[in-house]
Amino acid sequence: MNDEAPAHLLDYDLDALTDWAKQHDLPAYRVRQILEWVLVHNANTFDEMSNLPKRLREELAAIFTIYTSTIATEQRSDDGTVKLLLRWPDGLTSECVLLPETDRNTACLSSQVGCPVQCAFCASGIDGIQRQLTTGEIVEQMLRVRALCAPGERLSNIVFMGIGEPLANYDAVLAAVRTANAPWGLNISARKITISTVGIPERIRRLADDAPPVTLAISLHATTDTLRQELIPWARRVSIAELTEAARYYFDRTGREITLEYLMLGSVNMRSLDVERLARLAQRLRCNVNLIAYNPVADLGFERPGHAAVQGFLRDLREHGVNAHVRRSRGLDIDAACGQLRRRDRIEPIDTMEVQI
Repeated sequence: MNDEAPAHLLDYDLDALTDWAKQHDLPAYRVRQILEWVLVHNANTFDEMSNLPKRLREELAAIFTIYTSTIATEQRSDDGTVKLLLRWPDGLTSECVLLPETDRNTACLSSQVGCPVQCAFCASGIDGIQRQLTTGEIVEQMLRVRALCAPGERLSNIVFMGIGEPLANYDAVLAAVRTANAPWGLNISARKITISTVGIPERIRRLADDAPPVTLAISLHATTDTLRQELIPWARRVSIAELTEAARYYFDRTGREITLEYLMLGSVNMRSLDVERLARLAQRLRCNVNLIAYNPVADLGFERPGHAAVQGFLRDLREHGVNAHVRRSRGLDIDAACGQLRRRDRIEPIDTMEVQI
């Protein structure tokens, strides 16, 4: 009798599952049938795979599991945003979000349980990181979010902007991106997949060489190294100049314009000097600037800027020739900021780990 826990099917890509099938004397077409049921037709169990022999379905169910998480909490916003808190078999939790628009459905995904970066303004990293998410767990988030889309609509976009630093879980994130992008997978265009990072230059260069040409978004949030290091502790490892060079390499290799993300913090990083320095930086890159009004997190001491301040900052950047836009805030009524829902719902003990880069 096999006492081992079933393997997570979503950890397997086409090649890996094909290798498994060969070892078990299964024809290759069965592999594509299995993946199509799960990644195209949203099958939750092997019993649903009606074109597979009953005995094979039973064997697969004994060896694999499709979903390992349970939905611990589901919150729906008046603006259509849906946020899920997923609980994994070890009791730990992560968040994923559906962001529906008239022309797209976007999944915002987590890459880690907790976050090692510990930005001063963010709830995600308050308790540090507990563990990495596996490839299968990341893909599972995609499928959980896709199931929330309105009937007849598809999941069209993916952003790694949830809990965690994606490039600190490089291998699992890259494998999940490939599944999302592959014709045998979710078949989502690389141009509609965004990886957001605080900036690990060596990993940015690897991503340029290894991955489909996804959009790279760099969480800048400050125009001087001094302020950035105060806001983002990991920024002590890398200067804005080093980050800029890595971003240039990414553009040169992929041809994909960089997105600079700039979180607007009231009375912190929105002075006229910030406009001038941000404009100079943007003019040195092929990039656009994505301005984000802060979603407040209790007890962290940062304020959401008023509408007039946000529009003034945007106007001043555009007057400097910067291609800048304000990202529309979503889900303010359902703990929209990353990590808030997880902290409110948490039942697991905190046992953190360190991430070596």
